[in-house]
Amino acid sequence: MAEEYQRGSISLSGAVAMGTGVMIGAGIFALTGQIAQLAGPLFPISFIVGAIVTAFSAYTYIKMSNAFPSAGGIGMILKKAYGPTTVAAGAALLMALSMVINESLVARTFGTYTLRAFGGDQDSILVPVIGVGLIVFAYLVNVSGNRSVGLLSIIMAVLKVGGIALFGAAGLWASGISFEATGGDAGTGGFVASVALSILAFKGFTTITNSGAEITDPHRNVGRAIVLSIAICVVVYLLVAFAVGSSLPLDRIVAAKDYALAEAAQPALGQTGFYLTVALALVATASGLIASVFAVSRMLAMLTDMQMIPHSHFGMPGTIKDHTLVYTVVIAGFLTVFFDLSRIASLGVFFYLVMDIIIHFGVFRHLREEIGAKGWVLLTAMALDVVVLAAFAIMKWQSDPLIVVLGVIGMSLVFLFIRVFLARNPVREGDHGSH
Repeated sequence: MAEEYQRGSISLSGAVAMGTGVMIGAGIFALTGQIAQLAGPLFPISFIVGAIVTAFSAYTYIKMSNAFPSAGGIGMILKKAYGPTTVAAGAALLMALSMVINESLVARTFGTYTLRAFGGDQDSILVPVIGVGLIVFAYLVNVSGNRSVGLLSIIMAVLKVGGIALFGAAGLWASGISFEATGGDAGTGGFVASVALSILAFKGFTTITNSGAEITDPHRNVGRAIVLSIAICVVVYLLVAFAVGSSLPLDRIVAAKDYALAEAAQPALGQTGFYLTVALALVATASGLIASVFAVSRMLAMLTDMQMIPHSHFGMPGTIKDHTLVYTVVIAGFLTVFFDLSRIASLGVFFYLVMDIIIHFGVFRHLREEIGAKGWVLLTAMALDVVVLAAFAIMKWQSDPLIVVLGVIGMSLVFLFIRVFLARNPVREGDHGSH
């Protein structure tokens, strides 16, 4: 794989930029309004609870990445925990699909904010068209190589973290630091369910795990990059959540849930603030998509190399990594066209949290002593995931049962597909390694 993976090609700052790029791209611009809809006036606190749950979850990934840094990241963790089995390959494919789902979420958000700048309707057919255009752009950037991705990620991360933090501070100052998003009570169930979306806003840290072998001094820097990227995002998310809550009443945040930041900028910062926020959204979502496409294509390539998923080049030239890059953007484009933001986010929650629970269980059962992980932390991470996933599934069953059914069918088909593939193509012990 040496010709496909450039060891040491991503610096610590580049890795942090990739992690924050994915998180801030989806987390703030696509999910703030949806979280407010579930959590009510407590929606800023949902980000804090989401960060706590993510911190427990990240412990598993950091311990594994420090011990076994790999370009396969999560695929490597699952294979070490379960062997080349249906559970390992199925869960790894769930993670890859959740990342592709995230890409479509970000792409539609880009389309929505672009149209807001021109006074367009967020239900317009132009939203998915613009989103697919961004996915194609992300593909072209990724084709140009790792260093282009790393450099662009750093530049865009600095722009958007600084800009969004400035928006939050300016919004709070302009509103006189008075929280307007009051009224209504979503209840405990709604709040816990909202944490599932908050976790989705932080899950971009796994992008770092999936690029482990390409990060400089990975045994130290993978863990450092994860901790730094989560910490940066906590600060940014809280600033923005309180700024939005200070500018708009709750009903307006929910009504404008697909473009809440742009809506909040106008009363706080005027028309100029509105356009600057839209510009920030475009930078943030574009960089998030580029970083995510980079990571998921490499994860799929490593799973293919491990012989845990099927592969066909369909007559395309180039390496397996080149092919998986194409698959990634094609699937993301399909989801962008056929699903709205709320349903895309819901699918992402189901796929990601189920995969996360499988990882914690596998590491607890088979690897915790080898990597020196504390069992109680792994069990806590698993329990928190289960509680949040159950609350989210119950809320969605009440409001949109179709997406719950689609999620269950989708996950079942993934495991069935993998089971059939591995039954016909068993992996021999000599055919796979830890990479």
